[in-house]
Amino acid sequence: MRLTLEFGYDGILSLPIHYNYQVQGFLYGNITDELGAFLHDEGFVYGKRRFKMFTFSRLRGEYELRGDRIEFRSPPVRLTISSPYGRFIEEFANTLLRNAELELGGHRIHVCSIRVHPELEIGEEVEVKTLSPVVVYSTVHTKEGKKKTFYYSPYETEFEDLVDKNLRKKYEAFFGKPARARKLKMEPIKRPVEKIVKYRETVIKGWMGRFVLKGNRKLLKLGYECGIGSKNSQGFGMVEVVDDGRRVELG
Repeated sequence: MRLTLEFGYDGILSLPIHYNYQVQGFLYGNITDELGAFLHDEGFVYGKRRFKMFTFSRLRGEYELRGDRIEFRSPPVRLTISSPYGRFIEEFANTLLRNAELELGGHRIHVCSIRVHPELEIGEEVEVKTLSPVVVYSTVHTKEGKKKTFYYSPYETEFEDLVDKNLRKKYEAFFGKPARARKLKMEPIKRPVEKIVKYRETVIKGWMGRFVLKGNRKLLKLGYECGIGSKNSQGFGMVEVVDDGRRVELG
C-alpha cells in the first residue's frame, strides 16, 4: 500500500538538511505504541536481519537552503509512504484523519490531503525513478578487528547482486517462504547522481536516478512497496514506476 500526503504549516517549515531521522520519527509517532514496538524491536526476521518493511520519500516542495537547515517556505509539502504491511499504512492514515494538528521536527503541521495510490500490476520489466536514494553496501572487518562499510555504485557488479539478495531476504522474511525466481537485473538509465546523507551520526551514500528493473514480478512489486536496497525504513530506496504505457498497468 502507498499513500502521498500533502501538509501545510504556518510560517516557515525549517528542518535539518539531513531530516530523515525527523521524518522517521514522525511516522513512528503516528502509529500505535504496539505496532511501533513491533516494527522497531522485532520486525520481519530473516536470520539475523530484521526488516521494518516500509519506506518513505524525500520531502517535496519549494525550499531554500540556509546553512545546515532546509526551509520550506510555500506549502504544501508532499511526503510518500509505502509498505506491503497493510496495518502500518492503515494505522498511519487513520491517525492523520483523526488529528487536525500534527508535529514534524518541532513544527506544527496539518494535513491538506491524503492520496491512496491505486495498486499496480507490475510486469517482469519496469522502469522506475527514485524518490529517495538507493543504498547498497557491505560491511567487512579489518585486520585490526574494526568494522568498515563499503558503499557501492550502480556501475559495480556488487550493486545489482546485493539488491537482488536483499530483496530475496525481505521476501522470505515477509511471506515466510523463499523467492524462487531468476536473478534481478538493475540497469541505470543515463547517469545516476550520488547523494550523501547523514542519519544521526552515520554518513550514508546512495544514488538517485532512473533504472530499468527486470525479474520476477512478485519480487519487483515487493521492491516497489517496501523499497530496494538497504536502510529503507530510514528513508532510502523508494522508487516510483515510470508509466510509459508498456511496462505497467494500473490495477
